[in-house]
Amino acid sequence: MIGMTELAAEKVEKMMQEHEIPAQSDYGVRIGVKSGGCSGLNYVLDIVDGPDKKDRVFEHHGVKVYCDPRSYLYLNGTEIDYDDSGLSGGFAFNNPNAKRSCGCGTSFAV
Repeated sequence: MIGMTELAAEKVEKMMQEHEIPAQSDYGVRIGVKSGGCSGLNYVLDIVDGPDKKDRVFEHHGVKVYCDPRSYLYLNGTEIDYDDSGLSGGFAFNNPNAKRSCGCGTSFAV
């Protein structure tokens, strides 16, 4: 399962409103990983108009979360949060599978 805090869901909803995305649609957040970063894998978070055929689908606080099967191997158990402190604020990923993370929290290794 991939979770999302209430604060993160509020930020996603605000972003969707700013881009005039209808609330009652299949729009949601796709979380994934790609190679790169100082620890080996980068988190990817995008607003998308619906799931891909093989995506895992979750919903938290009214926000749909999509994840492809490959990324899910690395992200199972992750909770998406939002840090609104200072310059380093933004979406944060609390990933129990990460053995190490970079200082900025955008990449990790398993």
